[in-house]
Amino acid sequence: METNAPKATRNETAGGEPPAVGRSDAPIYQVTLWPHRSLGRRGYGLVMGGTAAMLSLPMIPLAGSRAALGLLPFVVAALAALGWFLRRNARDLSLHEELRLWPDLVAVERHEPDGRVRRWQANPHWVRLTLHPHGRPENYLTLRGNGREIELGAFLSPEERVELADQLETAFARARGATG
Repeated sequence: METNAPKATRNETAGGEPPAVGRSDAPIYQVTLWPHRSLGRRGYGLVMGGTAAMLSLPMIPLAGSRAALGLLPFVVAALAALGWFLRRNARDLSLHEELRLWPDLVAVERHEPDGRVRRWQANPHWVRLTLHPHGRPENYLTLRGNGREIELGAFLSPEERVELADQLETAFARARGATG
């Protein structure tokens, strides 16, 4: 998404995206997490235009001189580098995680910026959610189950991880109650 949307969306109703792992029934809880996007397309244009204007200001007194021609490649290189870094940052922000929870299955998919998708699934009855309040980073959130431990929402702020942990605790309690 190109907007400054919230970092997590939650869908607890039927419908929405097709479920993970080939299931046709709707999950009882689903959340999509992504890093904060502070610069959309319009912001990109404003940053590049403003930077070009600011880099050009010192060249105005030198207009038409050899000094201006000598500085021009450096100004163009600086703008090209800034543009490349901003596009690289936007590509890296395509990272997102999807968690879906059914009474008998929890599935997590992590979509990497390079296109790879990492998947993890387990029985929610045996999954342990752990919030490490004094770890590095602060409020480090993990899910352990099916012989593996994964980090969840590493790109979220510590406060958002606490909120997510609370939501997940409630959702896991509902899932465990639905099977028992």
